[in-house]
Amino acid sequence: MASTRRFGPVIALFLLAPLVGEFLLGNLTVAESGLGIVLAPLYGCGALLVREAARRYGGGWPTMALLAAAYALIEEGPVDQLLWNDSYAGQDLLHGPSFLPGLGMSVELTQAILALHTVWSILVPIALVECWVKGRGRTPWLGRTGFALTCVVYVLGAGLVFWGNYAEEHFLASPAQLALAGVVIATLVVLAFRVRSWRPAPLAGSAPAPWLVGAAAFAGTGLYWGPSVLVTSDAYEWVGVAVWCVVAVAGVRAVLRWSRMRGWGQRHVCALAAGALLTYVWTAFPVRPESGGSLTADLVSNAVCAVIALAVLQRAWAATREDPAPGAPRAQGVPPGAPAPVPPPPTQITPPALPGGPDDGVIPPAGPSRSAESGPRSYGG
Repeated sequence: MASTRRFGPVIALFLLAPLVGEFLLGNLTVAESGLGIVLAPLYGCGALLVREAARRYGGGWPTMALLAAAYALIEEGPVDQLLWNDSYAGQDLLHGPSFLPGLGMSVELTQAILALHTVWSILVPIALVECWVKGRGRTPWLGRTGFALTCVVYVLGAGLVFWGNYAEEHFLASPAQLALAGVVIATLVVLAFRVRSWRPAPLAGSAPAPWLVGAAAFAGTGLYWGPSVLVTSDAYEWVGVAVWCVVAVAGVRAVLRWSRMRGWGQRHVCALAAGALLTYVWTAFPVRPESGGSLTADLVSNAVCAVIALAVLQRAWAATREDPAPGAPRAQGVPPGAPAPVPPPPTQITPPALPGGPDDGVIPPAGPSRSAESGPRSYGG
């Protein structure tokens, strides 16, 4: 029982990241579970490293978001080269209207990579698993040895994916392209740790109800990703680029505002993840897997993955029931999902509250080819 409590979140995140990142996306079918095992060290250990680096060194969601963006560029840049390969898995995803010849990159494809891996492959699984583990959502799950071992497995997994892709594609980006990607990735990592000390001031008013937050996440992610998989005309490409920018800016601003208002808690975080997850559930059905195959098998696989995703979501949502209702005051330093402190007797001197609020970086003590003929696009991963 003790080992399950200790390692359960680690195993759950290790498995959930590739499940969402590849299978729920529609890139892989359940018949390709063997390939999912090969990808698990890259996805699962990547998600664990993002979370542990943030939680271990005092960072919150801003730190994790920036590290997740760095992960996205590492995976689809130096590891599998999708950012620059114009024949990846037999598809040319580069040479559309937003292709930049000087960089050999596509604006639309780069945006898709950042959205898919930052939000869905990394942040959504982290949010859902953190909701499951009451009292441990903001504490490290790995010791020093476990963290080091995770780094090693991640590097080995990335090397295996690189080798497999190179053996099949025989493509390597230019040194200049790899150097530019390295600079951007390093910048994101540095920024991730610089924002640890950022403490935005609380705002007046109450946070929206969790269901409204979830509905907004579902609408925003669907507004971007739905047309991305359904519309294959080049005429939409720059429109999609603009939609991505609007959704990203509006989403970040809304979350930064709502999370500083009274009553924001773990159930709101779960609602954000739920909205994004449900977008993947419905958009998977028009997406054809990279391997092709039977349409019936593809649809059955999508249905199975959707059922698993809904079960995971139900489990995470149920675990946040003890979170205070929106609008209820929360004591400073008390993490969402933790029991409300009992007021002391009038004669007792109340100790000073911890600085900051939820997710302020204070780690609490541990508790118990792209054409209309090819159909909807499939993005490698």
